[in-house]
Amino acid sequence: MKKWLYRDLPSWLLIVPSLLFFVVFHWQPIVSGFVLSFFETKGYNAVRFNGLQNYVDVISNSVFQQTLVNTFMYVVWSLIIGFLVPIVVAIMINEMANLQAFFKFSVYFPGMVPGVAAALLWTFMFDPGPGGLLNMLLDKLGLPMSQWLQNSHLTIPLIIVTMTWRSFGGTVILYLASLQGVNHELYEAAAIDGAGIRKRVRHITIPQISPIIGILLILQIIGVFQVLYEPLTMTEGGPNNSSMSLMLTSYHYAFRYFEAGRSLAVGVITFLILAVLTAVYFRIDKRANAD
Repeated sequence: MKKWLYRDLPSWLLIVPSLLFFVVFHWQPIVSGFVLSFFETKGYNAVRFNGLQNYVDVISNSVFQQTLVNTFMYVVWSLIIGFLVPIVVAIMINEMANLQAFFKFSVYFPGMVPGVAAALLWTFMFDPGPGGLLNMLLDKLGLPMSQWLQNSHLTIPLIIVTMTWRSFGGTVILYLASLQGVNHELYEAAAIDGAGIRKRVRHITIPQISPIIGILLILQIIGVFQVLYEPLTMTEGGPNNSSMSLMLTSYHYAFRYFEAGRSLAVGVITFLILAVLTAVYFRIDKRANAD
C-alpha cells in the first residue's frame, strides 16, 4: 500500500486541485440547487420543505408553457440555420489551396467578440426605426422597412442568426481538425473513379466525420436550450413572451421575482429534458452503428 501511495502521489497532487475545483464549483452548486428546488424560499434562503409544489407552480404557469414551446423552436431554427453552416464552411476552407489561415481567422474572429457586445451590435442592426442599418439598406433598395425583432414571427430566427454568426467559427475549427484526419487516398481513389466534389463529400467526407457531427449536434442542442443573454439583451423575452427561453425564465424567477425555488425548478426541468434528449440520441446512434 505504501509503495502504491508513493508511486501515485505525484499524480494525485496534480489531480486534487482540479478535483476540488470541480466538486466545489460544479457538483456542489448542482446538488444544492436540486435540493433547494423542493423548498419554499424567501429570497435565496430555504424556509420550509414543500415537495413538488415549485414544479407544479412553474409547469402550470402559461408563460412557462409558451417558453417551453419557444425553446424547442430555438432548437429547430438552430438546426435549420446554424447546424449545416459550420460543416459547409469547413469543407470549403479545407478544399482551398491558398489563404486557409486567413479564412480560419476570419470565421473564428466573431467568436472573440463578447456575447453581450455581439447581441447589442445585432440589436442596432435590427433597429425597427428608419435609423436601423438593415432598414436603411431596405430603404435604399426601395423596399418597405421591417419591424425585425418587434415581429414575433421573426424574433427567434433572428436571434438564432445572431448566435450562429458569433459561435459557428469555433465549430468550423473543430470540423477542420476532423477533416485533416481523413485519409487523402480515399479522395484520390474517388477522383480517379470520376467522382465529383459532391459525391466525394457525400460518400467520403460526411461518413468520415460523422462521429464529431453527432457530438457537436448534442452540444448545439444543449447550448441552444441554455440560451440566455441574446434574448435578455435583444428583446427581454418579448414581444409578448415570443422569445422567452427556459434560462431567461429561470433568470427572471431568480433575479426579478427573487423566487429561488421556482428558478431552480426550471433549471432541474431543463436538465431532465436535456438528459432525455441525449439518451434518446445515443440510443438511436447506437442502433444505427449496430446496423
